[in-house]
Amino acid sequence: MKRIAIFASGTGSNARKIVEHFSSHDDVAVSLIVSNKSKAKVLEMAQSHGIKRLIIDRPYFYESEEIVSLLKEKKIDLIVLAGFLWLVPKYLVQAFPNRIVNIHPALLPKFGGKGMYGMNVHRAVKEAGEKESGLTIHFVNENYDEGGYIFKAACQINDSDSPEEIAAKILKMEHKYFPKVVERVLRNGEKISS
Repeated sequence: MKRIAIFASGTGSNARKIVEHFSSHDDVAVSLIVSNKSKAKVLEMAQSHGIKRLIIDRPYFYESEEIVSLLKEKKIDLIVLAGFLWLVPKYLVQAFPNRIVNIHPALLPKFGGKGMYGMNVHRAVKEAGEKESGLTIHFVNENYDEGGYIFKAACQINDSDSPEEIAAKILKMEHKYFPKVVERVLRNGEKISS
């Protein structure tokens, strides 16, 4: 049995798609949802699917390494960041090398880095007059959005598209591709492609 922990800070629509994707698999399970926000909707989704939940605060995450023991005790094979906004500490990256993946709502290395998440990204794409945007799924290292790329997908941006319309296009793509890429990484130990 392969086990996934999903870290999320918000509504958890990508987390839900991953949970639904693996719900019919006998050999893969989402075993844990971790959130840094006690009121995050993703926690309700986890509860409705009978998935264990963990709410973390900054001291727990940054001043101790207890989460490594917990993840290893739960035999977690892969950590998936699905809208998790905190920088992953070095100790956790080292404990799970090439076993932490993130999805970013732009074509990295463009529009990445600290503060570039959610609508901030889509507004920046619009303001830059980009003709395309997309998503990047990548391994996590100690810096925001700098780990090796696993998968990219692009879509056209029309001059008339608002940041909200860009966001809707990207989210639809995220829901389509993220669960499949997570499965590929889990099953194949996907190598860094760049």
